[in-house]
Amino acid sequence: MKVLCFGIAKDIVGGSTVEFDADAINSVQSLRSYLNETYPQFKEYNTYRIAVNQAFASEQDVISAQDEIAIIPPVSGG
Repeated sequence: MKVLCFGIAKDIVGGSTVEFDADAINSVQSLRSYLNETYPQFKEYNTYRIAVNQAFASEQDVISAQDEIAIIPPVSGG
């Protein structure tokens, strides 16, 4: 499963994409849990969103390796 990373998420994972074993991840909630365990810095940004196929996803949404998945960090502006 390939996940696109933007903003601070790129710094946390060390690149613009990261790949995971799709067998272990089947929902947005399981992806978030995996990210928080594998990259503890994500816990500091608990408001980051996950998009699936270019739309914000809810925690219960099912995901698969064929989906386009992205981590969208919180954005500040002025």
